[in-house]
Amino acid sequence: MASTFGVLAEFDSPRSLVSSVKKIRKEGFTKFDTYTPFPIHGMDAAMGLKESVLGWIVVCGGAFGLSLGFGLQTWASASAYKLIISGKPLFSYQAFVPVTFELMVLFSAFAAVFGMFFLNRLPQHYHPLFECPHFNTASSHGFFVAIEASDPAYDEKRVIVYLESLGATKVEVVEESNG
Repeated sequence: MASTFGVLAEFDSPRSLVSSVKKIRKEGFTKFDTYTPFPIHGMDAAMGLKESVLGWIVVCGGAFGLSLGFGLQTWASASAYKLIISGKPLFSYQAFVPVTFELMVLFSAFAAVFGMFFLNRLPQHYHPLFECPHFNTASSHGFFVAIEASDPAYDEKRVIVYLESLGATKVEVVEESNG
């Protein structure tokens, strides 16, 4: 059994896509996404997207790595293995800098990769748009917007007419298979 995912519309240029997205947002649609072969300047603002939280995830990962590296070395040298070498103090933080820095970078990188996967809901092995024959051009020269059926302002016939009035070259209803 299939249900409707939404309506997919293709536009002929990045400029027409950006102007259409601004109008779609002004019309009251909130659940829509764009698909383009390259990033388009101004698209985030046109879609009303908030700033990504990925930077904060990376900072938290780096802080965790920094704390772990410094804490583990402090515990090992000042508490667990009290060795006095050449009269140096047990807590000699200057020697901890390389390992602390490397762990900070390592955990920042892990946080960036896994945070990106989580925020982008990856891996996503199937999406209803993959069934649309002309959607393959999104990776080479196509500029698409999809309005989802779960949008509160969604009315299939109204959306089709509205997207055509915005200058879409192709408009298609996308079905979502449940099986």
